[in-house]
Amino acid sequence: MDFRYTDEQRALQDTLERFRARDYGFEHRRELIRSALGYSLDAWNQYAELGLLALPIAEAHGGLGGNAIDVAIVMEQIGKGLLLEPYLSTVVLGAGLIAALGSSEQQSSLEAVAAGNSQLALAHGEPGARFDPFHVETRATALNDGWVISGHKCVVLDAPSADRFIVSARTSGSTGDESGISLFLIDPDTAGLSMRAYATQDGRRAADLRLHSARVGSDALLGRVGDAGPALLQALDKAAAALCSEAVGIMSALNQATVDYLDTRKQFGTPIGSFQALRHRIADMLISTEQARSMAILAAYHADDRDAAGRGRMISAAKAYIDQAARFVGQQAVQLHGGMGVVDELVVSHYFKRLTVIAHCFGDQDHHLDRYSRSLSAA
Repeated sequence: MDFRYTDEQRALQDTLERFRARDYGFEHRRELIRSALGYSLDAWNQYAELGLLALPIAEAHGGLGGNAIDVAIVMEQIGKGLLLEPYLSTVVLGAGLIAALGSSEQQSSLEAVAAGNSQLALAHGEPGARFDPFHVETRATALNDGWVISGHKCVVLDAPSADRFIVSARTSGSTGDESGISLFLIDPDTAGLSMRAYATQDGRRAADLRLHSARVGSDALLGRVGDAGPALLQALDKAAAALCSEAVGIMSALNQATVDYLDTRKQFGTPIGSFQALRHRIADMLISTEQARSMAILAAYHADDRDAAGRGRMISAAKAYIDQAARFVGQQAVQLHGGMGVVDELVVSHYFKRLTVIAHCFGDQDHHLDRYSRSLSAA
């Protein structure tokens, strides 16, 4: 496998590094966390100007026709800068599902996403699901020329800022069946839909949604009735692969922050970075990060695969390994910073919080190890 980036991908990486270093300092991020919106609209508009929002969208819909490797480059830089904007929710999950299932009219809305004028959130997770992608208890019943939806969705990432939700609901079958799941595009102001917003551990925003006989038209349905399961599974796999790249970006930033601290912190008149025991720990952190980078590239390489079994096996292997490596690097960074490693005023604690959240998004280490082992048994 060729891990080298193309000239265009290296140019994209350089552009993002300059943007992150120039416009997204740590103190600015702390101010954004405390703001009502929770992220920067100016930065979101810059994403649009740089083509980041259009990157994986087809050219026919105002996009650039990029692939999962291109998205991985963006996500790594998002990790390094701890960027708060809803890129994963809107571009990877939302736009990806509309592109995969939407009618020509629904897909035309992707131009607004690419231009930065529309934000999406996937409302799929439910209490008790434990990362099962097909655990859907929310029900949608056909009525006249539309649908009536009732159910409870929890931890909907970036829901407070979304102008449309993609809601999964069961139109047939039992909880846990792959078939019988449908997706619906729903406006936040739909009658019967209520939202409870809150901040997550890493300072981002999420919400729980409750649908009490929410009425939507027939044009809200994405794709064919009951056939959304495969596309939903691939979207979740792509999101897991994207988070792998974000975690690698965070681990790289943690390594640099830790090296910088060890080179300036003195003990007995000597920088502690010169102590051999601490240098060994830094070396272990660097090795873990480079191994994680290889696994993240592997996940991105397979994220666009149509073969669900092969794709899932590779992405689960990467997510399980990277979750373990991220915990090791994060804990080492906190310990090497001493007591300061957990205070809010130090960026290290924010990196560590984000890694902790990533480890529990779209399947934790135990879930992906189990999925990987079951995939090997079935092969």
